[in-house]
Amino acid sequence: MYPTDRPRRLRTTPALRRLVSETDVRPRHLVLPVFVAEGLDGPKPITSMPGVVQHTRETLRKAAAEAASVGLGGIMLFGVPSRHDATGTGAVDPEGILNVGLREVREEVGDALPVMADTCLDEFTDHGHCGVLAPDGSVDNDATLEVYAEMAVAQADAGAHVVAPSGMMDGQVGRIRSALDAAGHVDTAILAYSAKYASAFYGPFREAVDSQLKGDRRTYQQDPANAREALRETTLDLAEGADMVMVKPAMAYLDVLRSVAEISDVPVAAYQVSGEYAMISAAAERGWIDRDRTILESVTGIRRAGADIVLTYWATELATRLDR
Repeated sequence: MYPTDRPRRLRTTPALRRLVSETDVRPRHLVLPVFVAEGLDGPKPITSMPGVVQHTRETLRKAAAEAASVGLGGIMLFGVPSRHDATGTGAVDPEGILNVGLREVREEVGDALPVMADTCLDEFTDHGHCGVLAPDGSVDNDATLEVYAEMAVAQADAGAHVVAPSGMMDGQVGRIRSALDAAGHVDTAILAYSAKYASAFYGPFREAVDSQLKGDRRTYQQDPANAREALRETTLDLAEGADMVMVKPAMAYLDVLRSVAEISDVPVAAYQVSGEYAMISAAAERGWIDRDRTILESVTGIRRAGADIVLTYWATELATRLDR
């Protein structure tokens, strides 16, 4: 005798499957990370991330306009300067490449697309770390906070709707919130990288930002073995006034993402990082997987685990295939 409980009944047609679908992906859920570099005559392909480029200021404007036109949830800017120094002075310079890029993107899209800024020093320092170094070579947490505060204000001055401290310094959200409020940017939101792991999946990103890093960031980014620590970090960021929180990377940390989503009373983001992008791209290029289906499935999995927002280099492309 056949079972009376027959879940397959709800899978028989595309319309039925759509009716009972528990998780959706819409353009508004997606944020496009982009790189803008100094000194380029044209967009520069990133070899380890097929289809992704370092933008010129002109092509950045076009990418932002396209992102707005397809209804993305936002665009996240990373700057690639031609000069680096010990304290990352280009990060706070109003004429530095990131702040110029923010200003021009905001001019291009206005309020039609949330403009987000990476608030971290690693792209700007000659040692590649996310903060200012102490004499012994360690990252000086408190000295770094002061630079982050100045950097966040410069980004807000340039037009960023959202600043995103990603350096995993203790107290970064509270210090940035105080600085923004004091500068009159009370409406500038903070997307806190609350659970950012010292991951091997960042490899292609190092090429994308011309990273100067020697060594690793394990003294301030989280140990991939730890999950409870992520909840502690998230709780601290929420208490300091984070408007959104982030888990990075995404696919190897879906358990962490679920746990963070369960305790957070603000929107939760997850970053599908460069290594995740590169793996799917490489397998698809070899014909081992269906590229388009895998992209959508991977982002759906991140959404299903609890992400309200997904940062992915496929954001614009994927949005063109989704219902608004």
